[in-house]
Amino acid sequence: MAYVALSEAEKTFILHGVEEDFRCDGRSRRDYRPMELETGLVSNASGSARLRLANTDILVGVKTEIDVPNPLTPEFGKLEFFVDCSANATPEFEGRGGSDLAQELILSLQKAYESSLAFDYRTLCLIPGQQCWKLYIDILILECGGNLHDAVSLAAKAALYNTKLPRVTATLLDAGVTDLIISDNPYDCTRVGIDAVPLLVTVCKIGDYCLVDPSAEEEVCSTVSMVVAVSMRNNTGRCGGYKMLRPFITKFLSTAYLSGTHMTGGGSMHRETMLNCIQLGLSIGEQLNSLLVKMLKAEEQRVGPKRPKTVGFLK
Repeated sequence: MAYVALSEAEKTFILHGVEEDFRCDGRSRRDYRPMELETGLVSNASGSARLRLANTDILVGVKTEIDVPNPLTPEFGKLEFFVDCSANATPEFEGRGGSDLAQELILSLQKAYESSLAFDYRTLCLIPGQQCWKLYIDILILECGGNLHDAVSLAAKAALYNTKLPRVTATLLDAGVTDLIISDNPYDCTRVGIDAVPLLVTVCKIGDYCLVDPSAEEEVCSTVSMVVAVSMRNNTGRCGGYKMLRPFITKFLSTAYLSGTHMTGGGSMHRETMLNCIQLGLSIGEQLNSLLVKMLKAEEQRVGPKRPKTVGFLK
């Protein structure tokens, strides 16, 4: 994250604002900063999105290729993340200054997506044990203004929604060899399902209170934060391995469930505070997901590509 120098008086001012539930920019502890989202910006990518969360600017591109499935999971496709911290985002990213942060973001996304309930890798399989789609999700941090985990996960989900996979037809040749025919029609494609794709919600602890969407200044005032991975599901299944949390998240099981958590910062949390952070993250994650899907569908209807009408012998 970007380093922001604050005096003790400024830190005290931020702390008192959090205690009064009136932050420096007028938000409450549960509010997000203004957000702008665009999709389909990169012409040479299968899908792309750019998200600006106040001063945080993220660009995501998705590229696809046909690969061989892992022998241990022959019916699954592949997904790979790469994060690049631009030196223009903050001077600390010059050289290899952003490598640690990039690796932290990659690990956070991989852990959130590794569950088959969070992302259905079977939809990327073409021929079990032989051919599958491999998605490369390239994330570029253009500007760092706090709350990178949330912004990166929102932009990645939007880019996956914008991703179009060419339709593939399999033909069986002699000697049992399978030949793949990839359609070159840009309108003859399939989409990646994002219904269960997780979002990361950073719950930041400042003083005795927890808040979401911390700014760069608020991150300096915090000693510990919890990143909660929230995925959507339409049934009331099990809570994964988080049995002790069942009483706290039962009411969220109909739509949201816990995909994973991890801590950032050098501080520690009491057990009750940790459970409150998870409960807050689940609630905010559910709201974020519904708003994001609504925004994506509205943008697609407004500026999305339309299949041209064919006439005459072209029908």
